[in-house]
Amino acid sequence: MKLDRILPYSRKLLELAINENDIAVDATVGNGHDTVLLANLVGENGHVFGFDIQESAIENTTFRLKENQVAHRVTLVNQSHDQIKNTIPLHFHGKISAAIFNLGYLPGGNKDIVTKPQSTIHAIEQLLEIMSPEGIIVLVIYHGHEQGEIERDQLLEYTSNIDQKVAHVLTYRFTNQMNNPPFIIAIEKR
Repeated sequence: MKLDRILPYSRKLLELAINENDIAVDATVGNGHDTVLLANLVGENGHVFGFDIQESAIENTTFRLKENQVAHRVTLVNQSHDQIKNTIPLHFHGKISAAIFNLGYLPGGNKDIVTKPQSTIHAIEQLLEIMSPEGIIVLVIYHGHEQGEIERDQLLEYTSNIDQKVAHVLTYRFTNQMNNPPFIIAIEKR
């Protein structure tokens, strides 16, 4: 048996949660890799909503979606993921099967622009309200920088206190690796 590394495991969780025709959320589109994956998983009649506060992330993702011929399956929103509930149309509420967050900063971008624990927690709360039962939220936490450590600690505290009647919470990490390797918190709505 071979243990999945962090990114392959996050993708595996999404693949298990998403069926064709589903609705999915990429809460931090970054360079668009997960957005393309989600667009392929939801298929021709599904839809993905992607969020990022950085215009360069929206541009990078738009390019990657067009390159993969799946741009028509995605709505990109140039604002914080803490606006998920207000942005996703009401008729999609209750139909979202999965969401992913890659927390930290945009690879290749400005390292001073980072995700914030307050907005991430607010986004998680909104998703738990509007997702379908058994929907999954995957948080990939990059904490090898000062703000990442703060976000990590607040998210661990928040998620460990989610009522088990509301969601199941899993942490997936390698505990013996150096240099603050990323890890996953997965939240499955009940």
